[in-house]
Amino acid sequence: MLGNLNLTSKEEISRYISEKNIKILNLCHIPEDGRLKTLSFAAIDQKRVMDVLEFGERVDGSSLFSFIDPNKSDIYITPKMHTAFVNPFSTSSAMNILCKYLDENGNPLDIAPETILARAEEKLRTSSYVTLKALAELEFYIISEQEPTELLFPSTAEKHYHESAPFSRFEAIRHEILTTLASIGITTKYAHGEVGRMATKDSAVMEQHEIEPMPQNLTRMAETIAVTKWVIRNTCAKYNVSASFSPKIAIDHAGNGLHIHLCGLKDGRSIIADFDGSLSVESKKMIGGILKLASSLTAFGNAIPISYIRFVSRKESPIHICWGARNRLALIRIPLWWSFKQAEGEADECRKTFEFRAPDPSANTHFLLAAISVAVRYGLENAEESLRIAEELHFERKHGKRLKSLPKSCNESASHLKKERKYYEAEGIFPKVLIESTIKKLKAYKDKDLAKKLKEEPRKIEELIQRYLHYG
Repeated sequence: MLGNLNLTSKEEISRYISEKNIKILNLCHIPEDGRLKTLSFAAIDQKRVMDVLEFGERVDGSSLFSFIDPNKSDIYITPKMHTAFVNPFSTSSAMNILCKYLDENGNPLDIAPETILARAEEKLRTSSYVTLKALAELEFYIISEQEPTELLFPSTAEKHYHESAPFSRFEAIRHEILTTLASIGITTKYAHGEVGRMATKDSAVMEQHEIEPMPQNLTRMAETIAVTKWVIRNTCAKYNVSASFSPKIAIDHAGNGLHIHLCGLKDGRSIIADFDGSLSVESKKMIGGILKLASSLTAFGNAIPISYIRFVSRKESPIHICWGARNRLALIRIPLWWSFKQAEGEADECRKTFEFRAPDPSANTHFLLAAISVAVRYGLENAEESLRIAEELHFERKHGKRLKSLPKSCNESASHLKKERKYYEAEGIFPKVLIESTIKKLKAYKDKDLAKKLKEEPRKIEELIQRYLHYG
Protein backbone atom coordinates (compact mmCIF):
# COMPACT_ATOMS: atom_id res chain seq x y z
CA MET A 1 0.00 0.00 0.00
CA LEU A 2 1.25 3.49 -0.85
CA GLY A 3 2.80 5.09 2.23
CA ASN A 4 4.89 2.40 3.89
CA LEU A 5 6.15 4.35 6.92
CA ASN A 6 3.28 3.13 9.13
CA LEU A 7 2.61 6.67 10.34
CA THR A 8 -0.99 7.48 11.15
CA SER A 9 -0.97 10.70 13.17
CA LYS A 10 0.52 14.18 12.87
CA GLU A 11 2.54 13.55 16.02
CA GLU A 12 4.14 10.42 14.51
CA ILE A 13 4.92 12.22 11.27
CA SER A 14 6.38 15.25 13.05
CA ARG A 15 8.56 12.96 15.16
CA TYR A 16 9.75 11.07 12.05
CA ILE A 17 10.60 14.35 10.29
CA SER A 18 12.67 15.45 13.27
CA GLU A 19 14.44 12.11 13.84
CA LYS A 20 15.26 11.53 10.16
CA ASN A 21 16.28 15.14 9.55
CA ILE A 22 13.67 15.63 6.81
CA LYS A 23 14.17 19.07 5.25
CA ILE A 24 11.08 19.41 3.01
CA LEU A 25 7.44 18.46 3.55
CA ASN A 26 5.45 18.08 0.30
CA LEU A 27 1.66 18.09 0.24
CA CYS A 28 0.72 16.23 -2.97
CA HIS A 29 -2.70 16.11 -4.58
CA ILE A 30 -4.41 14.82 -7.73
CA PRO A 31 -6.76 17.28 -9.48
CA GLU A 32 -8.76 17.20 -12.72
CA ASP A 33 -5.86 16.34 -15.05
CA GLY A 34 -4.87 13.31 -12.93
CA ARG A 35 -1.25 14.41 -12.61
CA LEU A 36 0.41 14.59 -9.19
CA LYS A 37 0.78 18.20 -7.93
CA THR A 38 3.03 19.40 -5.09
CA LEU A 39 3.01 22.18 -2.49
CA SER A 40 6.28 22.36 -0.53
CA PHE A 41 7.16 23.53 2.98
CA ALA A 42 10.47 23.85 4.83
CA ALA A 43 10.35 21.26 7.61
CA ILE A 44 12.83 22.95 9.95
CA ASP A 45 10.27 24.59 12.27
CA GLN A 46 8.38 21.85 14.11
CA LYS A 47 5.53 24.17 15.06
CA ARG A 48 5.03 25.06 11.39
CA VAL A 49 5.13 21.36 10.49
CA MET A 50 2.42 20.58 13.05
CA ASP A 51 0.27 23.44 11.71
CA VAL A 52 0.57 22.11 8.14
CA LEU A 53 -0.26 18.58 9.25
CA GLU A 54 -3.24 19.80 11.29
CA PHE A 55 -4.79 22.27 8.86
CA GLY A 56 -3.27 21.62 5.45
CA GLU A 57 -3.24 24.70 3.26
CA ARG A 58 -5.45 26.91 1.13
CA VAL A 59 -4.99 26.62 -2.68
CA ASP A 60 -6.49 28.06 -5.86
CA GLY A 61 -9.11 25.55 -6.99
CA SER A 62 -9.76 27.32 -10.30
CA SER A 63 -6.19 26.54 -11.39
CA LEU A 64 -6.74 22.87 -10.60
CA PHE A 65 -10.31 22.35 -11.84
CA SER A 66 -11.76 23.89 -15.00
CA PHE A 67 -15.25 23.93 -13.49
CA ILE A 68 -14.45 25.95 -10.34
CA ASP A 69 -15.49 29.62 -10.53
CA PRO A 70 -12.39 31.89 -10.24
CA ASN A 71 -14.48 34.25 -8.13
CA LYS A 72 -14.93 31.53 -5.50
CA SER A 73 -11.81 29.51 -6.05
CA ASP A 74 -10.33 28.96 -2.57
CA ILE A 75 -10.30 25.33 -1.46
CA TYR A 76 -8.22 23.39 1.05
CA ILE A 77 -5.85 20.46 0.78
CA THR A 78 -5.38 18.41 3.95
CA PRO A 79 -2.94 15.52 4.40
CA LYS A 80 -3.89 11.84 4.64
CA MET A 81 -1.29 10.74 7.18
CA HIS A 82 -1.20 7.07 6.19
CA THR A 83 0.06 7.93 2.68
CA ALA A 84 3.35 9.50 3.85
CA PHE A 85 6.53 8.32 2.12
CA VAL A 86 10.09 9.56 1.70
CA ASN A 87 10.55 11.20 -1.70
CA PRO A 88 13.15 9.06 -3.52
CA PHE A 89 14.01 11.82 -6.03
CA SER A 90 14.45 14.93 -3.91
CA THR A 91 17.93 16.47 -3.72
CA SER A 92 17.05 17.48 -0.14
CA SER A 93 15.57 14.86 2.18
CA ALA A 94 11.82 15.24 1.67
CA MET A 95 8.56 13.60 2.71
CA ASN A 96 5.51 13.43 0.45
CA ILE A 97 1.95 13.07 1.75
CA LEU A 98 -1.13 12.71 -0.45
CA CYS A 99 -3.98 15.08 0.34
CA LYS A 100 -7.74 15.30 0.01
CA TYR A 101 -9.64 18.38 -1.13
CA LEU A 102 -12.05 20.20 1.21
CA ASP A 103 -14.53 22.97 0.49
CA GLU A 104 -14.90 26.24 2.42
CA ASN A 105 -16.89 24.44 5.14
CA GLY A 106 -14.31 21.72 5.68
CA ASN A 107 -16.34 19.05 3.87
CA PRO A 108 -14.99 16.81 1.09
CA LEU A 109 -14.98 18.88 -2.11
CA ASP A 110 -17.97 17.71 -4.13
CA ILE A 111 -16.22 17.77 -7.51
CA ALA A 112 -12.87 16.35 -6.36
CA PRO A 113 -11.84 13.11 -8.12
CA GLU A 114 -11.40 11.21 -4.84
CA THR A 115 -14.80 12.36 -3.54
CA ILE A 116 -16.57 11.22 -6.70
CA LEU A 117 -14.86 7.83 -6.65
CA ALA A 118 -15.61 7.35 -2.96
CA ARG A 119 -19.31 8.05 -3.62
CA ALA A 120 -19.38 5.59 -6.50
CA GLU A 121 -17.73 2.87 -4.42
CA GLU A 122 -20.08 3.44 -1.49
CA LYS A 123 -23.23 3.41 -3.68
CA LEU A 124 -22.12 0.13 -5.25
CA ARG A 125 -21.40 -1.41 -1.85
CA THR A 126 -24.68 -0.35 -0.24
CA SER A 127 -26.88 -1.23 -3.22
CA SER A 128 -25.42 -4.63 -4.11
CA TYR A 129 -23.04 -5.50 -1.24
CA VAL A 130 -20.31 -5.75 -3.88
CA THR A 131 -16.91 -4.10 -3.65
CA LEU A 132 -14.58 -3.87 -6.60
CA LYS A 133 -10.87 -4.38 -6.72
CA ALA A 134 -8.94 -3.27 -9.78
CA LEU A 135 -5.64 -4.19 -11.35
CA ALA A 136 -4.31 -1.81 -14.00
CA GLU A 137 -1.96 -2.55 -16.88
CA LEU A 138 -0.07 0.74 -17.29
CA GLU A 139 1.72 0.91 -20.65
CA PHE A 140 4.27 3.58 -21.55
CA TYR A 141 7.13 4.34 -23.91
CA ILE A 142 10.68 5.25 -22.90
CA ILE A 143 12.18 7.61 -25.47
CA SER A 144 15.83 8.47 -26.10
CA GLU A 145 18.33 9.25 -28.80
CA GLN A 146 19.77 6.20 -30.49
CA GLU A 147 23.22 5.12 -29.33
CA PRO A 148 25.92 3.40 -31.43
CA THR A 149 25.84 0.32 -29.22
CA GLU A 150 22.28 -0.38 -30.34
CA LEU A 151 23.58 -1.32 -33.76
CA LEU A 152 25.26 -4.32 -32.08
CA PHE A 153 21.91 -5.72 -30.96
CA PRO A 154 19.23 -4.31 -33.27
CA SER A 155 15.63 -4.97 -32.27
CA THR A 156 12.72 -5.67 -34.57
CA ALA A 157 9.91 -3.14 -34.69
CA GLU A 158 6.76 -4.21 -32.83
CA LYS A 159 8.52 -7.34 -31.45
CA HIS A 160 9.53 -6.06 -28.03
CA TYR A 161 7.13 -8.15 -25.92
CA HIS A 162 9.05 -9.57 -22.92
CA GLU A 163 12.35 -8.74 -24.66
CA SER A 164 15.51 -8.93 -22.55
CA ALA A 165 18.66 -6.83 -22.46
CA PRO A 166 20.72 -6.15 -24.53
CA PHE A 167 17.88 -6.18 -27.06
CA SER A 168 15.77 -4.27 -24.53
CA ARG A 169 17.75 -1.08 -24.05
CA PHE A 170 15.83 0.24 -21.03
CA GLU A 171 15.45 -2.92 -18.98
CA ALA A 172 17.64 -1.51 -16.19
CA ILE A 173 15.50 1.65 -15.96
CA ARG A 174 12.37 -0.50 -15.70
CA HIS A 175 13.99 -2.46 -12.89
CA GLU A 176 14.82 0.75 -11.04
CA ILE A 177 11.23 1.91 -11.43
CA LEU A 178 10.07 -1.34 -9.79
CA THR A 179 12.42 -1.04 -6.84
CA THR A 180 11.57 2.65 -6.36
CA LEU A 181 7.87 1.85 -6.30
CA ALA A 182 8.51 -0.84 -3.69
CA SER A 183 10.50 1.63 -1.57
CA ILE A 184 7.46 3.95 -1.24
CA GLY A 185 4.98 1.14 -0.57
CA ILE A 186 3.59 0.34 -4.04
CA THR A 187 3.54 -3.42 -4.60
CA THR A 188 3.62 -4.56 -8.20
CA LYS A 189 2.51 -7.77 -9.84
CA TYR A 190 5.23 -7.54 -12.48
CA ALA A 191 6.77 -5.43 -15.24
CA HIS A 192 7.98 -6.31 -18.72
CA GLY A 193 8.77 -5.06 -22.19
CA GLU A 194 5.61 -4.51 -24.24
CA VAL A 195 5.16 -5.00 -27.98
CA GLY A 196 6.00 -1.53 -29.24
CA ARG A 197 9.46 -0.52 -30.40
CA MET A 198 10.47 1.89 -33.12
CA ALA A 199 13.28 4.16 -34.31
CA THR A 200 12.27 7.54 -35.72
CA LYS A 201 13.72 9.43 -38.66
CA ASP A 202 15.55 11.78 -36.28
CA SER A 203 17.34 8.81 -34.63
CA ALA A 204 15.15 8.60 -31.55
CA VAL A 205 14.37 5.20 -30.02
CA MET A 206 10.91 4.54 -28.56
CA GLU A 207 10.60 1.36 -26.52
CA GLN A 208 7.36 0.24 -24.86
CA HIS A 209 7.09 -1.17 -21.33
CA GLU A 210 4.34 -2.15 -18.92
CA ILE A 211 3.95 -2.13 -15.14
CA GLU A 212 1.06 -3.69 -13.21
CA PRO A 213 0.37 -2.72 -9.59
CA MET A 214 -1.25 -5.42 -7.46
CA PRO A 215 -5.08 -5.39 -7.14
CA GLN A 216 -6.48 -2.81 -4.74
CA ASN A 217 -9.74 -1.09 -4.01
CA LEU A 218 -10.61 1.58 -6.56
CA THR A 219 -9.52 4.65 -4.60
CA ARG A 220 -6.12 3.19 -3.78
CA MET A 221 -5.63 2.05 -7.37
CA ALA A 222 -6.39 5.55 -8.68
CA GLU A 223 -3.81 7.05 -6.29
CA THR A 224 -1.32 4.32 -7.20
CA ILE A 225 -1.57 5.03 -10.94
CA ALA A 226 -0.95 8.77 -10.44
CA VAL A 227 2.08 8.14 -8.20
CA THR A 228 3.40 5.39 -10.49
CA LYS A 229 3.39 7.78 -13.47
CA TRP A 230 5.29 10.28 -11.31
CA VAL A 231 7.88 7.64 -10.39
CA ILE A 232 8.29 6.53 -14.02
CA ARG A 233 8.85 10.07 -15.27
CA ASN A 234 11.27 10.98 -12.49
CA THR A 235 13.28 7.79 -12.91
CA CYS A 236 13.56 8.39 -16.64
CA ALA A 237 14.62 12.01 -16.05
CA LYS A 238 17.56 10.75 -13.94
CA TYR A 239 18.96 9.08 -17.06
CA ASN A 240 18.17 11.89 -19.47
CA VAL A 241 15.46 9.89 -21.23
CA SER A 242 11.77 10.63 -21.53
CA ALA A 243 8.58 8.68 -20.85
CA SER A 244 5.30 8.96 -22.77
CA PHE A 245 1.88 7.70 -21.70
CA SER A 246 0.24 8.97 -24.88
CA PRO A 247 -2.39 6.57 -26.29
CA LYS A 248 -0.51 6.68 -29.60
CA ILE A 249 3.10 7.61 -30.35
CA ALA A 250 2.99 6.81 -34.09
CA ILE A 251 0.19 5.84 -36.46
CA ASP A 252 1.58 2.44 -37.41
CA HIS A 253 2.87 1.39 -34.00
CA ALA A 254 1.29 -0.02 -30.87
CA GLY A 255 -0.38 2.50 -28.58
CA ASN A 256 -0.47 2.72 -24.79
CA GLY A 257 -3.45 1.27 -22.99
CA LEU A 258 -4.57 1.36 -19.37
CA HIS A 259 -6.38 -1.98 -19.27
CA ILE A 260 -8.49 -2.40 -16.12
CA HIS A 261 -8.95 -5.87 -14.64
CA LEU A 262 -11.92 -6.06 -12.29
CA CYS A 263 -12.71 -8.44 -9.46
CA GLY A 264 -16.01 -8.25 -7.58
CA LEU A 265 -16.09 -9.31 -3.93
CA LYS A 266 -18.90 -10.12 -1.49
CA ASP A 267 -17.90 -10.73 2.10
CA GLY A 268 -14.29 -10.84 0.95
CA ARG A 269 -14.90 -13.65 -1.53
CA SER A 270 -14.77 -13.36 -5.31
CA ILE A 271 -18.03 -13.52 -7.26
CA ILE A 272 -16.31 -13.63 -10.65
CA ALA A 273 -16.44 -17.41 -11.05
CA ASP A 274 -18.94 -20.10 -10.09
CA PHE A 275 -17.96 -23.11 -8.00
CA ASP A 276 -17.22 -25.08 -11.18
CA GLY A 277 -14.78 -22.39 -12.37
CA SER A 278 -17.01 -20.93 -15.08
CA LEU A 279 -17.88 -17.26 -15.43
CA SER A 280 -20.59 -16.41 -12.91
CA VAL A 281 -23.97 -14.83 -13.58
CA GLU A 282 -22.88 -11.88 -11.42
CA SER A 283 -19.89 -11.35 -13.72
CA LYS A 284 -22.15 -11.38 -16.77
CA LYS A 285 -24.36 -8.74 -15.14
CA MET A 286 -21.32 -6.53 -14.51
CA ILE A 287 -20.07 -7.09 -18.06
CA GLY A 288 -23.51 -6.26 -19.44
CA GLY A 289 -23.54 -2.99 -17.49
CA ILE A 290 -20.15 -1.95 -18.88
CA LEU A 291 -21.17 -2.90 -22.42
CA LYS A 292 -24.37 -0.85 -22.10
CA LEU A 293 -22.44 2.29 -21.15
CA ALA A 294 -19.32 1.50 -23.19
CA SER A 295 -19.64 4.41 -25.59
CA SER A 296 -20.06 7.04 -22.88
CA LEU A 297 -17.37 5.43 -20.70
CA THR A 298 -14.86 6.55 -23.32
CA ALA A 299 -15.53 10.14 -22.18
CA PHE A 300 -13.72 9.23 -18.95
CA GLY A 301 -11.27 6.60 -20.17
CA ASN A 302 -10.16 8.15 -23.48
CA ALA A 303 -9.66 11.84 -22.89
CA ILE A 304 -7.91 13.22 -26.00
CA PRO A 305 -8.15 12.88 -29.80
CA ILE A 306 -5.12 10.56 -29.87
CA SER A 307 -7.14 8.04 -27.85
CA TYR A 308 -9.40 7.39 -30.82
CA ILE A 309 -6.52 6.90 -33.24
CA ARG A 310 -5.55 4.00 -30.98
CA PHE A 311 -8.99 2.44 -31.53
CA VAL A 312 -8.86 2.77 -35.30
CA SER A 313 -5.35 1.39 -35.83
CA ARG A 314 -6.13 -2.21 -34.72
CA LYS A 315 -2.86 -2.74 -32.82
CA GLU A 316 -4.22 -5.06 -30.09
CA SER A 317 -6.78 -2.39 -29.32
CA PRO A 318 -10.55 -2.93 -29.08
CA ILE A 319 -12.73 -1.56 -31.85
CA HIS A 320 -16.15 -3.13 -31.31
CA ILE A 321 -18.43 -3.30 -28.28
CA CYS A 322 -18.37 -6.99 -27.41
CA TRP A 323 -16.77 -9.43 -24.99
CA GLY A 324 -15.10 -12.80 -25.25
CA ALA A 325 -12.63 -15.24 -23.78
CA ARG A 326 -8.95 -14.35 -24.29
CA ASN A 327 -9.68 -12.26 -27.41
CA ARG A 328 -7.54 -9.11 -27.26
CA LEU A 329 -9.64 -7.31 -29.85
CA ALA A 330 -12.75 -7.61 -27.68
CA LEU A 331 -13.70 -4.66 -25.50
CA ILE A 332 -13.98 -6.96 -22.47
CA ARG A 333 -11.75 -10.02 -22.30
CA ILE A 334 -11.85 -13.01 -19.96
CA PRO A 335 -8.18 -13.88 -19.38
CA LEU A 336 -6.83 -17.30 -18.49
CA TRP A 337 -7.65 -18.10 -14.87
CA TRP A 338 -5.21 -20.68 -13.48
CA SER A 339 -8.12 -23.09 -13.20
CA PHE A 340 -5.76 -26.02 -12.61
CA LYS A 341 -4.37 -24.27 -9.49
CA GLN A 342 -6.89 -24.05 -6.66
CA ALA A 343 -5.29 -21.43 -4.41
CA GLU A 344 -7.00 -20.48 -1.16
CA GLY A 345 -7.13 -17.26 0.82
CA GLU A 346 -8.23 -13.71 0.12
CA ALA A 347 -4.86 -12.81 -1.40
CA ASP A 348 -5.73 -15.13 -4.29
CA GLU A 349 -9.33 -13.99 -4.74
CA CYS A 350 -8.38 -11.58 -7.52
CA ARG A 351 -6.64 -14.13 -9.70
CA LYS A 352 -9.98 -14.40 -11.50
CA THR A 353 -10.89 -11.16 -13.26
CA PHE A 354 -12.38 -9.77 -16.41
CA GLU A 355 -10.50 -7.09 -18.35
CA PHE A 356 -11.86 -3.80 -19.72
CA ARG A 357 -9.49 -2.91 -22.55
CA ALA A 358 -10.70 0.47 -23.86
CA PRO A 359 -9.13 2.94 -21.35
CA ASP A 360 -5.75 4.55 -21.89
CA PRO A 361 -3.36 6.59 -19.70
CA SER A 362 -4.86 9.91 -20.81
CA ALA A 363 -7.65 9.25 -18.30
CA ASN A 364 -7.98 10.70 -14.84
CA THR A 365 -8.08 7.29 -13.17
CA HIS A 366 -10.35 8.47 -10.34
CA PHE A 367 -13.05 9.58 -12.80
CA LEU A 368 -12.54 6.47 -14.93
CA LEU A 369 -12.93 4.02 -12.04
CA ALA A 370 -15.93 5.95 -10.70
CA ALA A 371 -17.60 5.68 -14.12
CA ILE A 372 -16.81 1.95 -14.33
CA SER A 373 -18.31 1.51 -10.86
CA VAL A 374 -21.50 3.24 -12.07
CA ALA A 375 -21.69 0.86 -15.03
CA VAL A 376 -21.08 -2.22 -12.87
CA ARG A 377 -23.75 -1.11 -10.45
CA TYR A 378 -26.23 -0.60 -13.30
CA GLY A 379 -25.52 -4.12 -14.51
CA LEU A 380 -26.07 -5.66 -11.08
CA GLU A 381 -29.27 -3.70 -10.41
CA ASN A 382 -30.80 -4.33 -13.85
CA ALA A 383 -30.15 -8.05 -14.15
CA GLU A 384 -32.56 -8.93 -16.95
CA GLU A 385 -31.31 -6.18 -19.25
CA SER A 386 -27.62 -6.64 -18.49
CA LEU A 387 -27.74 -10.42 -18.97
CA ARG A 388 -29.52 -9.91 -22.30
CA ILE A 389 -26.82 -7.44 -23.40
CA ALA A 390 -24.08 -9.85 -22.35
CA GLU A 391 -25.76 -12.65 -24.29
CA GLU A 392 -26.23 -10.52 -27.41
CA LEU A 393 -22.71 -9.06 -27.45
CA HIS A 394 -20.70 -12.22 -26.82
CA PHE A 395 -17.98 -12.15 -29.48
CA GLU A 396 -18.05 -15.84 -30.32
CA ARG A 397 -21.81 -15.76 -30.82
CA LYS A 398 -21.67 -12.53 -32.84
CA HIS A 399 -18.71 -13.61 -34.98
CA GLY A 400 -19.34 -12.60 -38.56
CA LYS A 401 -22.28 -10.40 -37.58
CA ARG A 402 -22.32 -6.63 -37.38
CA LEU A 403 -21.05 -5.18 -34.09
CA LYS A 404 -21.38 -1.62 -32.85
CA SER A 405 -18.07 0.26 -32.87
CA LEU A 406 -16.56 2.36 -30.12
CA PRO A 407 -16.63 6.13 -30.71
CA LYS A 408 -14.19 7.40 -33.31
CA SER A 409 -13.55 10.85 -31.82
CA CYS A 410 -13.83 12.97 -28.69
CA ASN A 411 -16.79 14.65 -30.36
CA GLU A 412 -18.65 11.36 -30.74
CA SER A 413 -17.75 10.32 -27.19
CA ALA A 414 -19.16 13.62 -25.88
CA SER A 415 -22.42 12.98 -27.72
CA HIS A 416 -22.78 9.58 -26.07
CA LEU A 417 -22.06 11.08 -22.64
CA LYS A 418 -24.71 13.72 -23.24
CA LYS A 419 -27.27 11.00 -24.04
CA GLU A 420 -26.32 8.81 -21.06
CA ARG A 421 -25.39 11.42 -18.47
CA LYS A 422 -28.38 10.49 -16.31
CA TYR A 423 -26.69 7.24 -15.32
CA TYR A 424 -23.59 9.03 -14.01
CA GLU A 425 -25.51 11.88 -12.37
CA ALA A 426 -27.97 9.54 -10.60
CA GLU A 427 -27.90 9.97 -6.82
CA GLY A 428 -25.33 12.73 -7.20
CA ILE A 429 -22.33 10.50 -7.92
CA PHE A 430 -21.02 12.72 -10.72
CA PRO A 431 -21.90 16.41 -10.22
CA LYS A 432 -23.71 17.95 -13.18
CA VAL A 433 -21.06 20.64 -13.50
CA LEU A 434 -18.38 17.99 -14.04
CA ILE A 435 -20.41 16.21 -16.72
CA GLU A 436 -21.07 19.54 -18.45
CA SER A 437 -17.37 20.39 -18.28
CA THR A 438 -16.36 16.98 -19.66
CA ILE A 439 -18.75 17.29 -22.61
CA LYS A 440 -17.56 20.84 -23.32
CA LYS A 441 -13.90 19.83 -23.16
CA LEU A 442 -14.37 16.87 -25.51
CA LYS A 443 -16.36 18.95 -28.00
CA ALA A 444 -13.69 21.68 -27.93
CA TYR A 445 -11.19 19.35 -29.61
CA LYS A 446 -13.25 19.66 -32.82
CA ASP A 447 -12.10 16.25 -34.01
CA LYS A 448 -15.31 15.08 -35.65
CA ASP A 449 -13.45 14.27 -38.88
CA LEU A 450 -10.56 12.50 -37.15
CA ALA A 451 -11.03 9.19 -38.96
CA LYS A 452 -11.12 10.97 -42.32
CA LYS A 453 -7.94 12.89 -41.54
CA LEU A 454 -6.23 9.68 -40.50
CA LYS A 455 -6.75 8.33 -44.02
CA GLU A 456 -6.29 11.51 -46.04
CA GLU A 457 -3.87 13.65 -44.01
CA PRO A 458 -1.57 11.34 -42.01
CA ARG A 459 1.05 14.08 -41.65
CA LYS A 460 -1.39 16.26 -39.69
CA ILE A 461 -2.21 13.29 -37.48
CA GLU A 462 1.49 12.75 -36.75
CA GLU A 463 1.74 16.42 -35.75
CA LEU A 464 -1.26 15.93 -33.46
CA ILE A 465 0.41 12.90 -31.89
CA GLN A 466 3.52 14.96 -31.12
CA ARG A 467 1.38 17.63 -29.45
CA TYR A 468 0.06 15.12 -26.91
CA LEU A 469 3.23 13.08 -26.41
CA HIS A 470 3.46 14.06 -22.73
CA TYR A 471 -0.19 14.29 -21.82
CA GLY A 472 -1.55 12.55 -18.75
